[in-house]
Amino acid sequence: MSDYLLLHFLFESTPKAALILLFGLTLATSAQSKPRARDLGVPFDGTPGPNNAITDVNGIEVGHTTLISGSGKLVIGKGPVRTGVTAIHPRGKTSNDAVFAAWFTLNGNGEMTGTTWVEESGFLNGPVLITNTHSVGVVRDAVIAWEVKKGSLNPDDDTWSLPVVAETWDGDLNDIDGFHVHPEDAWHALDTAHSGPVEEGNVGGGTGMICNDFKGGIGSSSRVLDAKEGGYTVGVLVQCNYGRRDQLRIAGVPVGREIPDEPAHKKPGDIGSIIVIVATDAPLIPTQLKRIAHRVTLGLGRDGSYSGDGSGDIFLAFSTANPHAADPKGIHQLSMIPNDSLNPLFIATVQATEEAVINAMVAAETMKGINDKQVIALPHDRLREVLKKYNRLAK
Repeated sequence: MSDYLLLHFLFESTPKAALILLFGLTLATSAQSKPRARDLGVPFDGTPGPNNAITDVNGIEVGHTTLISGSGKLVIGKGPVRTGVTAIHPRGKTSNDAVFAAWFTLNGNGEMTGTTWVEESGFLNGPVLITNTHSVGVVRDAVIAWEVKKGSLNPDDDTWSLPVVAETWDGDLNDIDGFHVHPEDAWHALDTAHSGPVEEGNVGGGTGMICNDFKGGIGSSSRVLDAKEGGYTVGVLVQCNYGRRDQLRIAGVPVGREIPDEPAHKKPGDIGSIIVIVATDAPLIPTQLKRIAHRVTLGLGRDGSYSGDGSGDIFLAFSTANPHAADPKGIHQLSMIPNDSLNPLFIATVQATEEAVINAMVAAETMKGINDKQVIALPHDRLREVLKKYNRLAK
């Protein structure tokens, strides 16, 4: 069935599903055409992959459900709605093969479910989803229902699920207490996940997010190591909702202080959170992936984060190498690179994290939400002017 016929059918039967699909089709196209930070002349170190996204790690798929409706005065339960769900499949939506993983919390004013078992077992079983703070429960339950539906969980084998679902708070723009994220929204993000370019900005779980008092959201980036360093790929995806304007630095330039106009928050202090997912095809075991997750902090520091008291800064790293390492029978032969060879992967993680946040802000668009609160996007022309002023404009 063509996209047009599918949309026509859905509008006749389930208008909400049609709107979700329409957003998805539009975003898939815009992901190819929106300018990104490098396009604006922001200089970054390192060599990105072909998509400059987490999907440059072979097998990874990313999907979004974006929920935008209503305007004006907040009426709890009715909107306005500015939220969504983002899903990441480490080996694609059809695979049930777990990956080695580890997590790290820089500041724990946030939530990422399922991490107790990640820490204990060293494995990530299934997808990772990101949404708003008050929708973690429904999204977690929806993942289990999705796994049951596709046959990943078999009661006869005593299989079970502890999904990894993370959050940041979008209540400045979204009717967060209205519980507008439903199971079908999580299923849509899971089912429509794809490889290739990743939609960024006001999409998925990042729809209503704010970063450094500009509009934030979803961002991604990648780095490919030299052949002599193994040729491995590191990919990062962020949902950024943290930071103060005066702390924002881009390519070492104090951009936030140079563009002080219309900050989203009037209160002092760091407000918000950030979730970071790091993926690599390098053969790493969980202790090494924990060290990779730690390096996210340095990338965020380059962008000006100091991880304030109210911020939930939680990171997960996984490796797509060593397939079938979680199979329940037999003796498994594993591969791993030596600890002495980790430095290029550390650097790649720092660089990709730094760029993913800026990609999110560049892709984001000015948004008006509850009670007509408006959060402006990072202005591209002024960003270029500031970079030029400090002799940091790449082109």
